[in-house]
Amino acid sequence: MYSISKKIKIGQQAHMTKNIFTNDEIGQSAVTKFTCCNCGHENTLEIIPYKSGFPIFQVYNEDKVLSKNELLKNKMITETSHRMLHFGEVTVNDLPTLYFGTLCESCHAKYFGVFGYGEKQPGLTVLAISGIWKYEDLE
Repeated sequence: MYSISKKIKIGQQAHMTKNIFTNDEIGQSAVTKFTCCNCGHENTLEIIPYKSGFPIFQVYNEDKVLSKNELLKNKMITETSHRMLHFGEVTVNDLPTLYFGTLCESCHAKYFGVFGYGEKQPGLTVLAISGIWKYEDLE
């Protein structure tokens, strides 16, 4: 996983095998698979809580990578409910939200992923991946 610092153009959303993990399903990490839109290769994706990802604010701050409107339009994030605004103005499932860049293991196509992770309610920890989208650099 890597951070993205230059403008990108979002493309097709990749198919994922699983995008919601709770409590014991997360354990040390959450592992899912996504299918490359280019070559059809099934890629393994591992998200390690508190280690994987970068704050989503870095993406839309000053429209550096993507605008907030592009993130909302592609359903990568939603506006945060008023009671959870301490997590930021946009989130995934009202959870602290992070993003990452990754590559197809076979053809090296570039992908942009967004997920939320945290305690949804006492005793319920959730990792929700809103999706993984193919992207191209604009610069």
